[in-house]
Amino acid sequence: MTPEPITPTIAVRELVADSRLGLTILSMAGLSGRDAVIDHNRIQRVGLALAGHFHGVVPARVQVCGETEMSFLRGMTSERRAAALDAYLALRVCCLVVTCGFDLPVELVEAAERRSVTVLCCKEKTGPAIQAIETLLDERLAPRTQVHGVLVDVFGVGMLLLGKSGVGKSECALDLVLRGHRLVADDIVLVDYRPPGNLFGAPAGILRHHIEVRGLGILNIKTLFGVTAVRDRKRIDVVARLVSNPDEAEQDRLGVDDRFFDLLNARVREIVLPVRPGRDMAAILEIAARDELSRRAGHYSAREFYDNIERSLRQGSESDDESIFGSRPPAFRKRNG
Repeated sequence: MTPEPITPTIAVRELVADSRLGLTILSMAGLSGRDAVIDHNRIQRVGLALAGHFHGVVPARVQVCGETEMSFLRGMTSERRAAALDAYLALRVCCLVVTCGFDLPVELVEAAERRSVTVLCCKEKTGPAIQAIETLLDERLAPRTQVHGVLVDVFGVGMLLLGKSGVGKSECALDLVLRGHRLVADDIVLVDYRPPGNLFGAPAGILRHHIEVRGLGILNIKTLFGVTAVRDRKRIDVVARLVSNPDEAEQDRLGVDDRFFDLLNARVREIVLPVRPGRDMAAILEIAARDELSRRAGHYSAREFYDNIERSLRQGSESDDESIFGSRPPAFRKRNG
């Protein structure tokens, strides 16, 4: 079952207090509105709203007033400026950021206090200010969820191991660590979405660097194997679903057709691996990681093999194929009727 996504939000006061914003920013007016919620990761320029054109204004987006808007306001009479700003802030936008360190018009301060809209001033120019705000909002408002599984870094490939409890996910991860690979998260994997279509996984805070192995209990991988055996974040490139019962999922014998795991409106290639006594799952996962790297380089082993068979058949060499296989491979016969 696909886990439910978590929709994060951020209050204006949290935006201002976050040191990662990297702007010289101050709250100048409308401090009673600092608890207003921002739930959109893109800013909105004030623009035509000052002329009374409110179409497209999204109150949950951070509003930015730059040099162009301030120049427009300065060209108004005091009465028109007060009316324009009051009508705009009456939309109850979450906050207004004035860039370039401009002095605020008295009419703006009065309207902000009356409408309880926080007005922020920053010394930076409009372009850098917008980039900084959107970068922080991308991180704070990224769609996220959590899944029950194990995330490991194998040859630089992020592999999310899924399966029923007790199937051996943590043991596989421990075997991979012993082979020199890195643990990202065990049991609970916090997943967030980053455009365009990337999923990143991280451990839950209290579980970071720890793994549970039945019979041994909780182990600290960083303490046992050193800092090179762990990492705190990794992109998810492949989902490996471990199954103890072959009937749990249909397995592709040839590997020609890709299957995908859908999460947070993104798709990640999924493979299904049967777990059996004596099967070296760590080695299988290493091969899966190498195959992913090969695919990135444009080499698809199964498809190339399948194309070679079809090419041979078209050239009239069925007898040669039968001398190799004894007969056509069952999986090939199934695909071709």
